[in-house]
Amino acid sequence: MLVNGAVVAGKGASTAKGRSAEEFEQIRVILQGRFEDLDREYEEAVAQNTRLRLVEIGDAAGDDQADSGSKTAERDAATSLLRTLLDRRTQAEHALQRLDEGTYGNCEGCSNPIPVERLEVFPSATTCVHCKQVRERRAS
Repeated sequence: MLVNGAVVAGKGASTAKGRSAEEFEQIRVILQGRFEDLDREYEEAVAQNTRLRLVEIGDAAGDDQADSGSKTAERDAATSLLRTLLDRRTQAEHALQRLDEGTYGNCEGCSNPIPVERLEVFPSATTCVHCKQVRERRAS
């Protein structure tokens, strides 16, 4: 079975404990690449946000309510993007830490193995589907 390009087979297909050193290394490469991509994307978004703010400072003269509203909406969208990217980057970093600690692939809530299918879709997952659903119900 593949986990984002990493082969997970045999007994280790359902638990992190059964994975070989080679499989862990493949997972590490995938997670490290994901972290680096997100880090680069975050840094680019920060630079773009800074440029946007500098343009706003120099271009505020003569703004009417519509201009002001548009700038506020752009600023809110840029801030939301930054938060999302930072959150995703933090998740990838946390997954790498869990891999180093030997807890990657096991649920932080119940300690059961996270299904490989979930890790294929979301390699930074820290909880099984059941624990995630419980957490989301409590939050709402």
